[in-house]
Amino acid sequence: MKMSHIYFMANKNNTVIYIGVTSNMVRRIYQHKIKFYKGFTSKYNCNKLVYFEEFNDINQALARERQLKAGNRRRKEKLIKSMNPDWKDLSDGWLFYF
Repeated sequence: MKMSHIYFMANKNNTVIYIGVTSNMVRRIYQHKIKFYKGFTSKYNCNKLVYFEEFNDINQALARERQLKAGNRRRKEKLIKSMNPDWKDLSDGWLFYF
């Protein structure tokens, strides 16, 4: 069974939060870090993984992504602080080999 994730990326000062979904977390975070795609995260320099959740089904992950995107910033910050109170980059130390 292939795992899926929702994740939050933040910029250096934690003023911008991006929410995404992926079935390959390491590859997708790497893509954000090297600005592989020109879009929101590259424009606003969101290159810190600050929160994630894991799902057994991509449809569950997509539903959760929609739910989180509809929420306000305060709820997103509360989730981040529950897992990562210092807003550290959770991908620090990951090896980005494929």
